[in-house]
Amino acid sequence: MSESKKKKQKTAEGVDDGAGGVNPWTGRPYTPKYYEILSKRKGLPVWQQQKEFTETLAKNQTLILVGETGSGKTTQIPQFVVEAGYTNDGKMCVCTQPRRVAAMSVARRVADEMDVNIGEEVGYSIRFEEATGPKTFMKYSTDGMLLREAMTDPLLSRYSVIVIDEAHERTLATDVLFGLLKEVLLKREDLKVVVMSATLEAEKFQGYFLEAPLMRVPGRLHPVEIFYTQDPERDYLEAAIRTAVQIHACEPPGDILIFLTGEEEIEDACMKIRREIGNAGDKVGDVKVVPLYASLPPQQQQRIFDEAPPPRNGIAGRKIVVSTNIAETSLTIDGIVYVMDPGFSKQKVYNPRIRVESLLVSPISRASAHQRAGRAGRTRPGKCFRLYTEASFKKDLQEQTYPEILRSNLGSVVLQLKKLGIDDLVHFDFMDPPAPETLMRALELLNYLGALDDDGNLTQVGTVMSEFPLDPQLAKMVCVSPQFKCANEILTITAMLSVPNPFIRPRDQQKEADDAKAQFSHVEGDHLTLLNAYHAFKQNGEDSQWAWNNYLNFRAMKSADNVRSQLMRIANRYNMNLQSTEFTSRDYYLNIRKAILSGYFMQVAHLERKGSYLTVKDNQEVSLHPSTCLDNKPQWVVYNEFVLTTKNYIRTCTTVEGAWLIEIAPHYFDLSNFPACEALQVLQRLYAKKK
Repeated sequence: MSESKKKKQKTAEGVDDGAGGVNPWTGRPYTPKYYEILSKRKGLPVWQQQKEFTETLAKNQTLILVGETGSGKTTQIPQFVVEAGYTNDGKMCVCTQPRRVAAMSVARRVADEMDVNIGEEVGYSIRFEEATGPKTFMKYSTDGMLLREAMTDPLLSRYSVIVIDEAHERTLATDVLFGLLKEVLLKREDLKVVVMSATLEAEKFQGYFLEAPLMRVPGRLHPVEIFYTQDPERDYLEAAIRTAVQIHACEPPGDILIFLTGEEEIEDACMKIRREIGNAGDKVGDVKVVPLYASLPPQQQQRIFDEAPPPRNGIAGRKIVVSTNIAETSLTIDGIVYVMDPGFSKQKVYNPRIRVESLLVSPISRASAHQRAGRAGRTRPGKCFRLYTEASFKKDLQEQTYPEILRSNLGSVVLQLKKLGIDDLVHFDFMDPPAPETLMRALELLNYLGALDDDGNLTQVGTVMSEFPLDPQLAKMVCVSPQFKCANEILTITAMLSVPNPFIRPRDQQKEADDAKAQFSHVEGDHLTLLNAYHAFKQNGEDSQWAWNNYLNFRAMKSADNVRSQLMRIANRYNMNLQSTEFTSRDYYLNIRKAILSGYFMQVAHLERKGSYLTVKDNQEVSLHPSTCLDNKPQWVVYNEFVLTTKNYIRTCTTVEGAWLIEIAPHYFDLSNFPACEALQVLQRLYAKKK
C-alpha cells in the first residue's frame, strides 16, 4: 500500500485515540502531550459537529459557521478540513485572522494539537514574518497577508479551502477579501470557503454569499451575572483598578480579565494593581498581573496562559489579565471568572475632508459588550462588571461595531484593488460600500503620488509601490529614493516607522530617557533621529544591554532590522539602485529630507505669524508633538502623522525648504486652487523667484 493511500485511509478514520499510534503527518509515534491535549479537544463543543461540518462542506462551495467565542472553531475547523482530505493533492488550507497575535498563537497551538513542528506542516504568515515551509499544508495568516498573496496569484490557486475567521470584526482586509472571494468562487469551482463569525450577523453573511448554508456551534457558556454601576464613572481606569482589588479581597477564587484601550494604560494599570495588592499584605493571596496588547513580544504574550500563583497561608492565588480587545474574541484564556468592562476601545476614525486618520478611544458596541461578558462563563458561572450604567448600555452603545472600511483611509486598499485588475471600484461588491468621498480621496491621493494616471490606471511606479506592504506614501518615498541617492537610508527610516516607537520613556525616568534620546537627536528632525538610532544600534553589535542602557526598545529595533531586510528583498527584485550619498557630503541629510518630502508632500505644515502651524491646503491648526527633536520652529515641516489627543499634534516631523515643495510637487502646490493662508503668499513669492 503506497504511503499516500495509507495516509488517506488514516485520515478518513479520524483521529487516533489509542496510545502508541503513528502520526500520519510526520510518520513518527505520537508524543504523550498529544493524548493529553486530545482529551481537551474532545470537550470542545465544535468536536461533536465534525461529521456534520464535513458533510455540509462536501455539498456546498461556501459555508457560514457561527459559534460563540471559545467553542473551538478557530483551532478545530481547519483540522477537520485537513482530516477530510482537502489538502492531500498538494494544495493548502489557510485560515485568516484579523490580528497578528492570534495568527501566531493559534498556529502554535494547532501545531501542538497535531503533534507537528510549527513552521513545517503547520505554519503562519503575518506582515514581515513568515513561518512556513515546503511541507506546510495548513497555515494561519492575517487577512492582509492573504490579500497580498492575491495580488500575485489572483485565483489563490495554492489553496483548496479558505477559512475566513472572526468575520464579525469586519476589518478592512476581511471586507476586501469577501469581495474578491465572491469573484474567485465563480471562476474556481474546486475552491471552498468557510466564513466563521462569533456574533449573529450571520444572516447578512448568508445573503452576501448567495444563500450559503448556516451551521451553528453551541458555545459551552455557563451563566454570567452582569453588574452595572449605579452612577456613571468619572475615571474608568481608576474604577477598574479599584474593582479588581475589591474582587481579589472578597470574591471566591477565579481569574480576572480587565479590558482597557492601549499599551500605556495597560502597563499603568498593571503597576497600580500590583502596588495596591502588595499594600494589602498577608490578608490576601498572591496575584500574577499579566498585560496583553499587540506590540508585546510573543514570549510575553504567552504568559497569559500561565497558571495562577499557588495558595499562600491557605488563601488562593489569582491571575489578573489586563488586555486590549484582543481578548474579546481572538484569544481564549481559560480560568477567567470575573470580567471588567469599562466600555471603551481604541478605534480607527477617518475624516476624509481633512484627510486625518486617527485612533480614538470610543465607546464599544453592544455586540462587543456581549462578547466581553461571555469571556467570564468559560469554565464555570462567572460575573461581568460593566463600569457604566444600564441606561447608558441601552442608550449610548450602538448595536454593532462599524465596519472598518467605513472609517478608514482607503489609499492602500484602492492601490491593491487596482493591482488586482479591479478598475470599477464603484461597482466592486463590497458588503458595506464605503462613502464615495472616501474613495475619491483615495484616488486623488494615488494620483498625486503618481501611482495612478489621470484616467485612473496603474502607472509603472504604482505597480512597484503596490508590491511593498506599506502605506502608499511610504512606498512612494522608497520608490523615489534612488533618484536622491539615499535608498539605503530611506529603507531604514521606513522600517523604523513601521515598528512601535523605539524610544522608551518610563514615567519615573523621563529625564534620563530624554538625555539618552538626545544623543541620537538630529536638529533637522525626527526622521533623521530614527536613522541615527538605527545606525548606533548596528554599530554597537545589536546588543540588547546597550539598547536597554540607552532607553531603546530592543524588540522594536530588531523588528525594524527584520522589516528592513524584507523591504530590501522587494527592492532588489525590482533592481532598485540601493546606494547612499557620501556621509561626509553636505547633501547626505539634504537628499534624505528631499526623498521624505517626495512621499509626504501632502503632509506639510507651515509656521504662521502667530506661532502655531497650519497644515497646508487643509488649514488645520496643529502643534509640534512634545516628543519632537526640533528645538526651534522651522518655517516648513513635513510630518508623518496627525495625532488627535487633547489638541491637534503632528508627530515625527522633519524640516523642509519651501523651494523644494514647488520643485518636487508642483502639481500639488498648484496655486490656481489654493485656499487663502500665509503659506499661499510664501509660495507665490517662491514661484515668482523661480521664474
